[in-house]
This record gives sequence, structure tokens and C-alpha cells, in this order.
Amino acid sequence: MSARSAGKATTSVMRNTLRRLAVRLYARRVEGRLDTARVPKHIGVVLDGNRRWAKAASSSTKQGYEAGAAKIRELLGWCAETDVEVVTLWLLSTDNLNRAPEELNPLLSIVEDAVRDLAADGRWRVNHVGALDVLPERTREVLRQAEERAGKARDAGGGRDDRILVNVAIGYGGRQEITDAVRSLLAKRAAEGQTLEQVAESLGVEDISEHLYTRGQPDPDLVIRTSGEQRLSGFMLWQSAHSEYYFCEAYWPAFRKVDFLRAMRDYAARQRRYGL
Repeated sequence: MSARSAGKATTSVMRNTLRRLAVRLYARRVEGRLDTARVPKHIGVVLDGNRRWAKAASSSTKQGYEAGAAKIRELLGWCAETDVEVVTLWLLSTDNLNRAPEELNPLLSIVEDAVRDLAADGRWRVNHVGALDVLPERTREVLRQAEERAGKARDAGGGRDDRILVNVAIGYGGRQEITDAVRSLLAKRAAEGQTLEQVAESLGVEDISEHLYTRGQPDPDLVIRTSGEQRLSGFMLWQSAHSEYYFCEAYWPAFRKVDFLRAMRDYAARQRRYGL
């Protein structure tokens, strides 16, 4: 390498180092000004942009999804620092299951490994939300084991579990969730001997809520979507009726703590009107 090339390389390294330092300092400044009394208790995250990140980085699609999976643990660590109680991660939609096997199978393996890692970490409670019957048996078994491990940890702690609840949305679609909720409700009422007319007369919003994948949980206060796309794509259609939305330009693997803190700051500054 010539002296000129070495000088350029050194300059580039110095610039990148200074840029990272500036971002860290800015993140600390944002964090210091964050109103901790207005932190969302439940955050939903659409982890979008893995493939586009891979393309921009001249990496394979598989590497893009692996980088996205590695980012999850960072996100949960940031959530733990800000007293978030529930995080719902959209990892695999029902539409994703229609992809060609050569693309779907590696993606399923990465998702399974991510769930195993979360369960093994011990800091989080892992809970599946989605339609189990559309998933391969191998994936269903990974989810079952992860939830079983969370239950054992709760029992070992005397019944109370204050760890963050992590909903892994796998085989998830918002319309499918509502459809499944209605089916479950009708089956339950039929088993109780009610007629369809009786169900229709008494049906209320809470009746549907009690049969959603997230039953018993608070609705998301904040929904974050990365990659610059400004749509929900069916994510938590019922639960997000009164949620606040934050759309971030960064692709998911490139999502930084400062991006997370900006979302939290933006949420804290809003006057929630609950649809009004």
C-alpha cells in the first residue's frame, strides 16, 4: 500500500471513529432529556428492511436476516433501560410463508435460532403470537420449548416474573388474528349452548379482545416501523387502534440506540388523543 493510500485509509478510520463518538454523545444527550414518566409500556416493532440493508451492504439476503436477528437483543436491552414492559416483534408474517422454499427455509432457521437465543438468555419471557397451524412442526416445537422455559423461570422465581414480555409474532397476520379471534369466540359460545342470535345480541369489543393472540396484555402504546415505509401492513390491526406510530428511515439491521431514543422522545412529546 502506498503512503497516499495508507493516509486515506487512516483518515477514513478517524472519520468513522469520530462519527460513532458523535452519535454516542448525542444518544446520551437525548437519553438524559427523556421523560421517563412518559415511557410506553408496550412497544410493537415491525423489523423491516433486512433485505434492502443486505443489498446496500453487498451482502446476501441470509446475512441481512442474520444481522436483523442480532439486532433484537440490542433493542431489548434498550427497552430494559427505559422500563418498557412488553415488546412485540414482527418476525415472520403469513405472507412470508408463501415465499419459495429456497428463501423461506433459511429465514425460518434464522427465526428459530433467534427465538432459542431469547429463551436461553434468561432476561426475557418469550411468548408466541400468530397462527401455529401454518408453521412447520419444527418451528412450532421451538416456540413451545421457548414458552415452556419462560414458565419454568417464572415458577423458579416464586410465581412473579418482572422480566420484559417479548411477543414473537411468527406466522402472524392482523386479519388472520381477528378471524381466529371470532372463530374462537363463536366456538366458546356454542359450547356454552348459546345460539348465533344470542351471541350477536351480546357481542362487544372486549369479547373480541379476549380471544386475540395478545389477550390479557395491554395494547401497544407505540408502534415503530423501520426502513422508511409508512404503513402497518396488517400489524396488530385491532390492538393498535389508539397506538402512536413512529416511522424510522433506518433499515432494521442498522437501527441504533439513538434511533430508539428518538422514537421514545417523540412518543413522550405527543399528546395522546386515543383516536379523537
